[in-house]
Amino acid sequence: MKPLDEIAQANQTLWEAEVKKGGGYTQPWLNLDRAVLQQLAAGEPVATSVPLYELFPTDLLQNVAGKDVLCLAAGGGQQTAVFGLLGANVTVVDLTRGQLNGDETAAAHYGYPITTIQADMRDLSALPRQAFDLVFHADSLAYIPDLRQVYGEVAKLLRPGGLYRVKHSQPAVHRTVWNGSAYEIAAPYAETIQHRDDGGIEFRHRMDDIFNGLLDNGFKILRVVEAPHYQQSFAEEEPGSWGHETRYVAGGFAIIALK
Repeated sequence: MKPLDEIAQANQTLWEAEVKKGGGYTQPWLNLDRAVLQQLAAGEPVATSVPLYELFPTDLLQNVAGKDVLCLAAGGGQQTAVFGLLGANVTVVDLTRGQLNGDETAAAHYGYPITTIQADMRDLSALPRQAFDLVFHADSLAYIPDLRQVYGEVAKLLRPGGLYRVKHSQPAVHRTVWNGSAYEIAAPYAETIQHRDDGGIEFRHRMDDIFNGLLDNGFKILRVVEAPHYQQSFAEEEPGSWGHETRYVAGGFAIIALK
């Protein structure tokens, strides 16, 4: 991996610390059932303790057996485990070695092959060109300043006719805080950089870059799907927690784009 700049170093340190703490996005999903995943891919309701709603829209899971899938900035052994169990040829790229260890743990647990690559999503030159049928991008673009740079890298990796699923945060509510009775917007819309108390660095991306950046890099936008988190039951969550916030504040959305 090439030397990291200040932004990547800060966020790599943040996520290595999350791995050590056992944060929710760092724990491999080791209790998945292949039959349940097949039902999910078919659009059937499923009952599971695993937050599979993170993989929306779930119809992207259909017919992935034998397909080449890249899970981008999606380490931790969660999304990769789903695609691996459904028979895809899975590659995962993540900035954090600890997260990739989770993907290798899940692959060994279930017995499917996986390729793990430690890299900054802004430089995917270590991956072969036009090698993937689907790039599944987790909610991680907030950690880089120029999303068009990432779009350009992804465009090089997809085969013609390949799909790019990319999730974004809602830019208008990129930063909110609980004030004791309601959630309030905590930063002006003109402010794009947030230096977090835990050392992480995040960036707000506006709608014109989110959508026009895809078009400018040769993608055709097929549809936009709102995150279903608000439909989940977080009734017991404390005010100010992530679960409680999702009941009141718009989550993110995924764009499905065609190469």
